[in-house]
Amino acid sequence: MRSSRRVSEAYDPDNLLDRHSDPNTLALHYEHMRVRERELLDARLPLRGGEVLSVGCGWNPGRHLFPKPVWRMTGVELEEEKPRVLVEDGTLDAGLAGRAGSLELEPESFDVVLYRLVLHHIAFQGPLAPVVEEAARLLRPGGALVAVEPGAWHPVGAGLAAANAAGLGATVHGTPDDVPLSPIRLVREARAAGLAAELHTVTYTWRRMAPALQRALWPLDRALGSRPRAAVLGHTLMLIARRPHAGAHHGYHR
Repeated sequence: MRSSRRVSEAYDPDNLLDRHSDPNTLALHYEHMRVRERELLDARLPLRGGEVLSVGCGWNPGRHLFPKPVWRMTGVELEEEKPRVLVEDGTLDAGLAGRAGSLELEPESFDVVLYRLVLHHIAFQGPLAPVVEEAARLLRPGGALVAVEPGAWHPVGAGLAAANAAGLGATVHGTPDDVPLSPIRLVREARAAGLAAELHTVTYTWRRMAPALQRALWPLDRALGSRPRAAVLGHTLMLIARRPHAGAHHGYHR
């Protein structure tokens, strides 16, 4: 287990990739991700309101996915500053300090538990099982764990994993704890916690690709991103893992 003082490691902006990245190119990618995330949840998550727990909420807790007033959102961070500020400005309805895997919250108190670009940092620190099991405990029947994470089977993910393995993570991309996750691992962790899991590609594009190339590849996200054999190859993945209703039979989708 790595240091328990933080989830993500210190980030060095003076790294190889960021020195050669255009802010407008990054912004184009981030906006496409937000649109795709919303599309996937609109199509695949039948809930239309309720209680959301955003774990590792940061300054962007996921309101583009779960807007007011139909969704009430609670944010969690290791330090209380970010949730407090987001409650004060109206982004969050409630906030607290806590660590994923050891949250003192009531069972079956949320309809959605959201980890947006969080689990790959936790995976650097230790096992994911306690975190996923906690989400399953906190979900109401019919609720869902939603995770958006970088995929290890995309060429960029494989390259980042190789850089990390060589001890070059901070030099190449600013931090050693951007750990692309295996799509099969994500599904298996959810399944082991008793959740019915499905996996989708948010996008096959990379934030540092030229804008014209990003736009040219966007149609693939919608055409292939929910096909099981193609979804596992995405640059950014979305796991939707539902807690079944009592007595319900559930299958799993890779």
